[in-house]
Amino acid sequence: MKTFNIPVFYKSPVISKVKEIRKITDPRKKDFSPTLLDFGPVRFYIARHFGFCYGVENAIEISYRAIEENPDKRIYLLSQMIHNQEVNNDLLERGAKFLMDTAGNQIIPFSELKKEDIVIIPAFGTTLAIEQELNKAGIEVRKYDTTCPFVERVWKKAEKLGEDNYTIIIHGKYKHEETRATFSRSETNAPSLIVKDIYEAQLLGNYILGTLSDAAFEATFKGRYSDNFKPGEHLARIGVINQTTMLATETQEIVDYLKGIMATKYAGEDIKLHFADTRDTLCYATNENQDATYGLLEKSADLAIVVGGYNSSNTSHLVELCEEKLPTYFISSAREIVSENTINHFNYAKQEHLSTHNYLPNKLPVDIILTSGASCPDSLIDAVLQKILSFYPDSRDIETVIEELKTKQ
Repeated sequence: MKTFNIPVFYKSPVISKVKEIRKITDPRKKDFSPTLLDFGPVRFYIARHFGFCYGVENAIEISYRAIEENPDKRIYLLSQMIHNQEVNNDLLERGAKFLMDTAGNQIIPFSELKKEDIVIIPAFGTTLAIEQELNKAGIEVRKYDTTCPFVERVWKKAEKLGEDNYTIIIHGKYKHEETRATFSRSETNAPSLIVKDIYEAQLLGNYILGTLSDAAFEATFKGRYSDNFKPGEHLARIGVINQTTMLATETQEIVDYLKGIMATKYAGEDIKLHFADTRDTLCYATNENQDATYGLLEKSADLAIVVGGYNSSNTSHLVELCEEKLPTYFISSAREIVSENTINHFNYAKQEHLSTHNYLPNKLPVDIILTSGASCPDSLIDAVLQKILSFYPDSRDIETVIEELKTKQ
């Protein structure tokens, strides 16, 4: 796989070494068990897979190259390049500016752009309408386009479904940049509809079977289907794609459910006439990170700490998985760990910031699960680990633990 030129300050003296050791011992990535770092009074279970993925490293390399190659030009990020505030803030400090926020609201009008300006397309991609606006301004859209290749793979799948006359069902968060970009392309290929979760898929299934009214369909899906969408006509032949960072098990549940609905409605007919046999369209990193989280949860631990951007979809799903088993703290960086008694963290479901006291149990050793989303630098995980270690002055030194890990593997 291609290697990328990533700024050295995103790497770390501990986590990067752990990853290298695991890469040597498990080159085929078949072992999803975590790495145990035993510091004595505190022990960390480190996920087998986490942190920067191919698409994120690609986006970071292109973004920093754009800044380096154009010192005398105005440089704009279309919106957040990835969903990690530390990375975005560093790009802003180097002179880049946002054209839009993550919801698509304009910060700087396109009319102010000049053809010599540089615009960086984020890893999520962007809509066809925004591309047209940039083209009108004379911007070379493809020059610094960081769209993840796995997102582009979903777009190609949508194109193929449209060619085969299937209506496209998108499992995704309809306000998310990636889903907006995918929908803008999918609706040019075929009638398209976005479902957020299995609950909405079930409402869609009820409509297909005739037990949900047109009014109820409209109330649920208004603003989330393509122009001239005719549910009574366009839901006779469907295929499912998804936002690449959604929970894999939920996507599969939606696929299985809708396939069952079509088999019921068209009993006796070839199911392929009504339901496309699409392969899962989550990216490899999302799958690996989620599988690695399941591997983490096979261990007995006192708490979990998940590090990442608070608007990161893939990170939020890791939090959901951990929350099902043990106390979980979703933090953006080590700064949220105020002391050994207090941690500030984020409730993704309620979109609120919380502060919890006595989060570290009064016992020894303390066992902590530690992981992050695909847009989180290893350096942030490293800082979290070292901040926790500072609360345990009798901990074994890091070099000894790493050397011990090398001999055990």
